Amino acid sequence: MKKLAVKKDAQCMACLQCVVACSEAFYKEFDEDLSCIKIVAAGTGAKPKTCIQCGKCMRTCEHEAITQNPKTGVYMINKKKCVGCGKCAEACPMKVIVLKPENPASKCIACGICAKACPMEVLEIVEK
Repeated sequence: MKKLAVKKDAQCMACLQCVVACSEAFYKEFDEDLSCIKIVAAGTGAKPKTCIQCGKCMRTCEHEAITQNPKTGVYMINKKKCVGCGKCAEACPMKVIVLKPENPASKCIACGICAKACPMEVLEIVEK
């Protein structure tokens, strides 16, 4: 399974470059609320919160809009089937599913855009 992960012992400096990269790549604007990665306070520093590809969003979706890619293991939202009800976002343990009014939900697809943008190399795409 392919997923975005935080490198062990990596130090996030909360520069938000990963957040900027994600929201601009998928929504063509910088808005922290439109990023599928969140930066949260952790002790005296910061830590990225990422999709752990657990599948709770898929099991919650009543419209069968979320499926798991059989090749990569990544859970993906079918924008044509998604009605934007938000049940997937409520079920997400990491709270990283994006809901924008009048749009389908979106989530991390482990594309690596955020990892490439991180100047501290805190993020990486891994195969589990």
